[in-house]
Amino acid sequence: MKMRALLTGGAGFVGSHLAEALLEQGHTVEVIDDLSTGSLDNIAHLVDRPGFRYTIDTVMNQALVGEMVDRADIVFHLAAAVGVKLIVEAPVRTIETNVHGTESVLKQARRGGTRVVIFSTSEVYGKSTAVPFSETADLVMGPTSKHRWAYACSKALDEFLALAYFREYQLPVVVVRLFNTVGPRQTGRYGMVIPTFVAQALSGEPITVFGDGTQSRAFTYVGDVVTGLLRLAVAPNVTGEVFNIGNSEEISMLALARKVKAMTGSASEIVLVPYDKAYEAGFEDMPRRVPDLRKIHAAVGYAPTVGLDDILRRVIEHECAQSASRQ
Repeated sequence: MKMRALLTGGAGFVGSHLAEALLEQGHTVEVIDDLSTGSLDNIAHLVDRPGFRYTIDTVMNQALVGEMVDRADIVFHLAAAVGVKLIVEAPVRTIETNVHGTESVLKQARRGGTRVVIFSTSEVYGKSTAVPFSETADLVMGPTSKHRWAYACSKALDEFLALAYFREYQLPVVVVRLFNTVGPRQTGRYGMVIPTFVAQALSGEPITVFGDGTQSRAFTYVGDVVTGLLRLAVAPNVTGEVFNIGNSEEISMLALARKVKAMTGSASEIVLVPYDKAYEAGFEDMPRRVPDLRKIHAAVGYAPTVGLDDILRRVIEHECAQSASRQ
């Protein structure tokens, strides 16, 4: 069955890939994005496609969002403040964008009972050490004096709000927690580590690893994430539930830097930068971030197909092509 999909934040990295996939399946796609972290470049190749339209505006514009939701069969709510750098530098904007934006979308979706996929994050697991992280595990937040945790708390509140709409108003919502999604079109501007490492390596600049480099992450190719999203969008018996989407292949940041250096053939020096210099005094990080994927696999058969080496190759090829086009 063909769907009319609304993507808030659809000009962002993940949103643009999701829009592309939905169009490939024959669905119509409408995007709203204020371009605060998204870019028209991400969707430029979609503008002339039949069934695609976009609007530059904010999800805080409830009248407009209401009109767009009324035209949709499903809403993918991606609009949010993203990236550790932005979170630390603009905590007010982070909280207001994430909480009020989600409230606006849910309020409008409730009127017609429109299905909403709410995008959350692995950040909500906070300082938990119960790896791999399960959807039913406790969330362990840092103190409110640390701006770093404002994002995690705001996204956790988004989840509470979405699930409250499900329980109280029977609004069909699905919450997804994305784990370190990577691929072409992602920018390092807001602290995303792989595009940052690749850009530094290709330009011969020092590859800057924050902290002592022992912190580890599990990176997921954006195409795998989109596959999981498309399955959850139409699956029965998943509303009112929370799902991790990610990859369980773990690597430390220092090992990642070495791998990027080797794969690019770079002569760049790998430099450790203390968190205090990278972000702010007293910055706290998560030592590990690995998802438990059993729930989403049981629900829709999700399993990642692209490993880290292939992810890095694709990002490197994309960055090289971008650099060549700029010359």
